Formats: sequence, structure tokens, C-alpha cells
Amino acid sequence: MFYYRLFNKLSNEKIIKVFRKDLFILFKKGLFFILLIIASWIFGYFMFSVYPNLFNGVFFYPLVLMSVSIYCLFIWLFFFFSFVDYYLDIWIVTNERIIDIRQAGFFNRTISEQLLYRVQDVTSEVAGFFPTILKYGNVYVQTAGTAERFFFKEIPNPEYARDLIIKLVEENKELHKDENLD
Repeated sequence: MFYYRLFNKLSNEKIIKVFRKDLFILFKKGLFFILLIIASWIFGYFMFSVYPNLFNGVFFYPLVLMSVSIYCLFIWLFFFFSFVDYYLDIWIVTNERIIDIRQAGFFNRTISEQLLYRVQDVTSEVAGFFPTILKYGNVYVQTAGTAERFFFKEIPNPEYARDLIIKLVEENKELHKDENLD
């Protein structure tokens, strides 16, 4: 398991499980990346067969070369952004809290946390053909606060994650029952 540094680590806090998006999500985005590259080759072949003198002109050759370079740069940027989004979206479940780390763009990161004894409801959802076959889906964690619920997006085996969180919540509420009597 990878080493993760806990933010504002509580006493006796241990990482129980680290969740990230299912690998199939990255595969889907990679497949889309490959399809964009293949489409550019087909378009280039079509343009060269219809306009064979397109690359001979003094004006059009640099223009076409620049356009192809910009297209390839945007495809690479799209794939890199997809990988960064996949790799940096992490949900950490400890014996004391749930930490939600989301990367939204290259320069925007949101970190949320919720203590386990405040969790009221945990729901898992698997919807669609591929999520059902490959066993990935979403987990929603509702807390007592006014903020929207925590959302584990497209993680592998969401039923296991739901059961694990429910078990940890019950154990944590038992440990903190004296604190909640105030």
C-alpha cells in the first residue's frame, strides 16, 4: 500500500482503506484518446487524398503543420488532465474520519473531512452495464451537517466500501458515545 500523509492527524488514527476511481475509468479515457488520434490520421489521409498538393504550398504547409501540432497538443493535454484527475482523486477512510481529496483542474484541489461518528447514512450505487459487470460504482455518505453528502465517485466494489464505512461508523460511535451525551 502506498504511504499517505494524513492531514491534521488525530491521536491513534490509522488508515483503514484508501479508495480511488476504478482503473476502467482511466481505460475509457485512454480509449477515447486513442480514438482521437486515429480520427486525426483518417482525417489527414482523407485530406491528402482529396488535396494532394495541400502540403506543397508555401502558405498552406506551415498552416497545416501548425494546426496538426495544436491538435496533438490538445489531445495530449486532455489525456494528461484525465490522468491527473484520475490519480489525484482519493478518498481515505481511517478509524476516526473520512477524508475526501478531489482535484478539479490542474490548480484546484479540495480537501474535505468528516468524523465517522457524525455519519448518518451510507449508500452504494451501481448503475449501468459496465459498472454492473466490472463491479464499480458510487458511494454516498450523508452526515448530520448541512453540507451535501460525501461522494465516492466510480470506485471499485462500492458495496465493500459501504459495508466497511458502516462497520467503522458503528465502532466509532460506540467509542465516542460518552462524548455525544452532552
